[in-house]
Amino acid sequence: MTDYAVGDIQGCYSNLRYLLDKVGFDPDHDTLWAVGDLVNRGPESLETLRYLKSLKKHCIAVLGNHDLHLLAVAHGVRRTKHLDTIDTILVAKDRDELLDWLRHRPLIHYDKSLKTLMVHAGIPPIWDLDDTRKRAKELETILQGNQYGEFLENMYGNKPRRWSDKLKGWKRLRMITNYFTRMRLCQADGTLDLDMKVSIKASGNDYAPWFQQPSRLPSELNVIFGHWAALEGKTDMKHIHALDTGCVWGNHLTLMKLTNHQRFNVDCGC
Repeated sequence: MTDYAVGDIQGCYSNLRYLLDKVGFDPDHDTLWAVGDLVNRGPESLETLRYLKSLKKHCIAVLGNHDLHLLAVAHGVRRTKHLDTIDTILVAKDRDELLDWLRHRPLIHYDKSLKTLMVHAGIPPIWDLDDTRKRAKELETILQGNQYGEFLENMYGNKPRRWSDKLKGWKRLRMITNYFTRMRLCQADGTLDLDMKVSIKASGNDYAPWFQQPSRLPSELNVIFGHWAALEGKTDMKHIHALDTGCVWGNHLTLMKLTNHQRFNVDCGC
């Protein structure tokens, strides 16, 4: 059995299947980790969701911002945007089953034996591993429960910009959501800059990529994330693995073997 992690698929199903065939992925024995943003912008979002769902326990996927956007649109609290490619999901005969599967995905995945943590965007420097797991569970409970729709209505926004244990209600859950699914730059105290979307350079006032700030995570922990195509898969840090290599923008889709961090990629033309 082999565990692989794949970067942001974003509906580029054909590229995903080509890459999995390239490494001889066996859906009955191997496991595919997906860093989120499973859908949107690529041409085959419906096919992507159906395939990942069909893998059952052999797929471990975390939620990204595009996945949450799909859930919000499907629930009627957001409209589709100009570049969205999720309409095929919204009118599919198995729409409800796919959306239910999606909203039951976690925000993070931690594997103690592999010393590996997966998240879509990042982990704020103020949280240790225990904090991270508790905050993820807090949000997952709401997403998978009766307050699901109300959460989606209150999910959007850039404030608050910094975590406090005193935060309550939707502000608290929005902060957790923004850390796990939207974060790129932050300060050492966890204050977010959510305006920067392309440049990897700091925007002043002690902002830096979240993984360059002093971390409270175990030093030997491998962190896998996506979300930030501008990094081109590079962090220059031994235990921090960026896997979004811009497939949907015509660059590459990247797959990484978790035992030795060997990478495989395929050129994309979504």
